[in-house]
Amino acid sequence: MSRTVDGLVAEVLDGGHGPDPAGLTATSVFWAGHGTRLAGGPVTYRNHYVLVRCGAAFGAASVRAGELDPVACQDLSGSGLDTLLAAGAPAPLRTAALDAYLAGVRPFRDDPAAERVELPAGTPEQRALARDAAVAGLLDVPAGARVALIGVVNPLVAAIRERGAECLPCDLDLRTTQWGDVVSDSAEEVIDAADTVVATGMTLANGTFDAIAARCRDRGIGLTVYAQTGAAVARAFLGDGVTALSAEPFPFSQFSADPTALYRYRAHR
Repeated sequence: MSRTVDGLVAEVLDGGHGPDPAGLTATSVFWAGHGTRLAGGPVTYRNHYVLVRCGAAFGAASVRAGELDPVACQDLSGSGLDTLLAAGAPAPLRTAALDAYLAGVRPFRDDPAAERVELPAGTPEQRALARDAAVAGLLDVPAGARVALIGVVNPLVAAIRERGAECLPCDLDLRTTQWGDVVSDSAEEVIDAADTVVATGMTLANGTFDAIAARCRDRGIGLTVYAQTGAAVARAFLGDGVTALSAEPFPFSQFSADPTALYRYRAHR
């Protein structure tokens, strides 16, 4: 049976991936929200995150507006990591805690399986283009291939098209791309029409990742995960539903003008 996110949490709580989470402390739990509108773009991206720091690692998960109380997140600082991973915890908080745990036991910077890609110093537009070109570089598709993009980021739509592929966009919030393309709200619809799939790490916290991965497995098509949030969680699915991964741990590229790294992975075939 293929792994699920809840199954991965259970493995961690049972000590299957390293030290007992009950002996680890979430030193800092916090909420962050920001808006971004790239120069010349018509869309303001409104992003919200819950973040957990455990030792030398940060974990992150996307949060929909109003889903978590920022003050309540702060009050969880100092909790045992097992408390944040418990079944009753909100899904984004569990995802962030799981991300922190897995990033701590296997740091990206020390991972021999990762290809480190340095994003250059520059403006938000320059860094977004470099980041999304690095993600699109994971796609091994011929010209004319149909690529489902679950979680629409306009520069990534452009990067997919620059590779000669057709982009099938899907998002729960956006209704059109920057160029006026209709955006579906059905992941199943775009997956069934696609030759390969790209999904953002947001799918890990909103509960849609397991179904997306299962549908890709059933159809025998690739799933590339473009993860800022949940990057270490997505890495655990390489070769088990995920065929490629762009992992960009916190602090994310949009929070800095200096060079930062992302880590690319491809599943062994």
